[in-house]
Amino acid sequence: MEDDLTTDGRGPGTGGEAPADESGSGAGGPAAGGRKKRPVAARAATTLAFLFVLFALIAPNDISRFAPGTIVRIPVEGLVGVALVLVLPARPRRVVAVVAGVALGLLTIVKIIDMGFFATLARPFDPMLDWTFFAAGEEYLSTSVGRAGAIGTVVAVVLLVVAVLVLMTRSVLRLSRLVVRHDTAATRAVAVLGVAWVACAVLGAEIVPGLPVAADSAAALAYDHANQVRADLHDQKAFAAEAAVDAFRDTPGKDLLTGLRGKDVLLAFVESYGRDAVEDPQFASQVGAVLDDGTRRLRAAGFASRSAFLTSPTSGGGSWLAHGTLLSGLWINNQQRYGKLIKSDRLTLDGAFQRASWRTVAVMPGNTRDWPEAKFYGQDKIYDARNLGYRGAPFNWGTPPDQYTLSAFHRAERAAPGHAPVMAEIPLVSSHSPWAPTPRLIGWNDVGDGTAFNPIAAAGERPEAVWRDPGRVRAAYRGSIEYSLNSLISYVETYGGKDLVLVFLGDHQPIPLVTGTGAGRDVPITIVAHDQAVLDRISGWGWQDGLKPGPNAPVWRMNAFRDRFLTAFGPQAKPAPPPAHPAR
Repeated sequence: MEDDLTTDGRGPGTGGEAPADESGSGAGGPAAGGRKKRPVAARAATTLAFLFVLFALIAPNDISRFAPGTIVRIPVEGLVGVALVLVLPARPRRVVAVVAGVALGLLTIVKIIDMGFFATLARPFDPMLDWTFFAAGEEYLSTSVGRAGAIGTVVAVVLLVVAVLVLMTRSVLRLSRLVVRHDTAATRAVAVLGVAWVACAVLGAEIVPGLPVAADSAAALAYDHANQVRADLHDQKAFAAEAAVDAFRDTPGKDLLTGLRGKDVLLAFVESYGRDAVEDPQFASQVGAVLDDGTRRLRAAGFASRSAFLTSPTSGGGSWLAHGTLLSGLWINNQQRYGKLIKSDRLTLDGAFQRASWRTVAVMPGNTRDWPEAKFYGQDKIYDARNLGYRGAPFNWGTPPDQYTLSAFHRAERAAPGHAPVMAEIPLVSSHSPWAPTPRLIGWNDVGDGTAFNPIAAAGERPEAVWRDPGRVRAAYRGSIEYSLNSLISYVETYGGKDLVLVFLGDHQPIPLVTGTGAGRDVPITIVAHDQAVLDRISGWGWQDGLKPGPNAPVWRMNAFRDRFLTAFGPQAKPAPPPAHPAR
């Protein structure tokens, strides 16, 4: 390891080569020119090592908080590290430097992962529970850019992890040698910066809001993640206690959902349909126009609707957590809870319909393999990418358009006269990122096997072009939400019938690139019915008329929906007051 004076880590008088003089004419003739260049490279390497370590110590783990003043901070961990190097003997000093380098490298990797999680899920990485998101990400890449592209990305990530660990360790070793060689200057610097750190800590000095000059962010990050692991362990007991309470566990089928007998019930999750879609000025006028027009069109067709908001347990991704929360009546905000849930005998909303003798199906256009959770949820039939019969060009991340999904479901389950009442759970995924190319509606009689959508896919924008510009990303998101909502509205107009009840809602807000930082987790929810008696059952909920909930519409936690729905449509329809809104 070199310092900023020599090329082999040894100063004059220790056996190393003497540096060339400033004129470049030192002993050795032409070779002296090469020796003169080496200190320049050494200084550059030392500078890079310093900046690398400084980044690891003071950079925030949320990329949205980066600003020019971010680097004007004094990391207390760096001061402590330099002090240790100054007082330790040579051999322990090297061991401590290696351990510190590896630890700082691991912390840097966690910090980079945090940045990704904040950018997509609006929260930091949970080191105990979030590993499943990497598998989901790999699957998303496989369907978006192909298997080879996904493998290449995984290999690149592994190489990056190894490089960070190696380079961080070498950087810490290099800087520790430099400190020892300049021990007097290093001691003075630690003393001055230590006094400055204390003064800034006492005064609460900040250049960038929320990032104090007296920094301890590396230690705080390590503590926060360790504390999260401890919280996850405690959460197991808390969840077990919550799951033990189920007012409908032993309710017989004859007493479930009596207010919906004879109805076809569709439960549609509209991917990334969040509150911002109906309230953010970037989207509200266009999406609101779709909902207002849909309210008028459905009213003309004999349908009425009521809308409100639910608070999702997730944001930006993790749709299965929202699905589990709504259907089980339990707050499923992490993978640990989800894993416990699907291994339990909890009565889900689908399971309640199944117990009450509905035919229950799930239409999962994004699933490309078996879905063992179907047994837990209580579904008689699963339609997925393998048996939906789609032969058209892929949209989005390889999925069929929502209109095709609804059409295929209708042909398979509702088109036959006198069919048994069906309850269907249908995630609509045309509004899933990357939101390009965006489908458009065609005539329902033209849908067929989906090849009619090929010209639309070919003419649509490519994801790689859209994602070069955040403004285009937001526009593509808005367009995809408009398309998904129009698909639902058009389906009800075309195939609704007097016995249809539609419940549609968002699973979560889109990523922070779309919403901006600080967005809440509320999603719209709407119930549409032709039979007024259905909506009379929920009259005590205080939901607003129409497909678009207004700013003052009620807000419930998503896990409150199951019990309130089963109560409203059971034989004892006595709606309870809405639950308190959770702290955000």
